[in-house]
Amino acid sequence: MKRIPLDSVAFATMVLCCFIWGFTNVATKLAAPDISPVMQSGLRSILATVLLVSWARFRNIPLFGSDGTLKAGLIAGALFAGEFLFIYAGLAHTGASRMVVFVYTAPCLTALGLHWFVPGERLHAAQWVGVVLAFGGIIAAFGDGFASSPASLFGDAFGVIGGILWAATTVWIRATGLTRISPAKVLFYQLAMSSLTMPVASWFMGEPGVIAFTPIAVASLVYQGAIVAFATYLTWFWLLSRYLGGRLAVFGFLTPLFGVTMGALVLSEPLRPAFLGALAMVGAGIWLVNAKR
Repeated sequence: MKRIPLDSVAFATMVLCCFIWGFTNVATKLAAPDISPVMQSGLRSILATVLLVSWARFRNIPLFGSDGTLKAGLIAGALFAGEFLFIYAGLAHTGASRMVVFVYTAPCLTALGLHWFVPGERLHAAQWVGVVLAFGGIIAAFGDGFASSPASLFGDAFGVIGGILWAATTVWIRATGLTRISPAKVLFYQLAMSSLTMPVASWFMGEPGVIAFTPIAVASLVYQGAIVAFATYLTWFWLLSRYLGGRLAVFGFLTPLFGVTMGALVLSEPLRPAFLGALAMVGAGIWLVNAKR
């Protein structure tokens, strides 16, 4: 199926998804006193997997048939699990606002990866400027914070690794036979792998795991599992199957801006003066990447 440029449906859907994703790290931080971060990732993946299998069964979408994508699917699942292992482990060492910024180096890396490895996803000159401008907006917003918080460098580095793995997952999906199968099955490979590995990783890391199922912990898990990992990720893979992936990926720059705002409002994390200037740069970058040649 030939991918098409973004339309109003894609624009509106991506903005909503970015807002939801921007709140994810905040939700994780809120529940961290009750459920350790990596264990949260495992539990949310288990919940999302159950919902996905039920939804696919209701819609008669095959998830377990042989279609030649098992190897590619397992690799995608391993990349996905690695991404969230680093993200959730890093949240124990850095703020939610900082983590979301470093993870969202992924859109730049995704656009570049698709440009190099996927025919039909080439970026023209103005789009290159847009990628650089949007990425510069993130650097401008948090350059001062990066320099002033050396204690969080470990978590920040984990965020960058998570972003690299996210970009690698997207490029791998677009460059392999996974684009031929349903978005539900693509997501199933990833959620199933994460469900199996994250609780084990949490145990090996010596996390306390589940401490208490408080209302905040339950609400956070439902948000992360049902809304983020099931609904929005399924929507994301549907968008990837229909629209040009490089242009979709650049919308990811909105997520750290939403995440920073939510971190400031909910967790009282600092909101840097450079934020408004970064917002303008990110908006201009998104417009340039989606502009016609």
